[in-house]
Amino acid sequence: MEVIYTGLHQTPQQIVDAALSEDADFIGLSILSGAHMTQFAELMELLKTNEATDIVVFGGGIIPEADILELEQLGVARIFTPGTPRKVWSIG
Repeated sequence: MEVIYTGLHQTPQQIVDAALSEDADFIGLSILSGAHMTQFAELMELLKTNEATDIVVFGGGIIPEADILELEQLGVARIFTPGTPRKVWSIG
């Protein structure tokens, strides 16, 4: 597996552009700012617009339980919150 780190404070457009140019299979976002609903929604829409819905999106950070279901409905595969046990997860 190769990991491509795009750095802090990337826009959803920058993330999707990087994923498309690198032919990524997964996108992982870590969001601690509270902007998870906006960021994930825009990212998922950009993937749809670019016909890249085969890229699996997952995330983590400070995300309230109440928002996780809505994120999953947007197409986010999995959300890892603080305290998630370290074990192998199947994504995708």
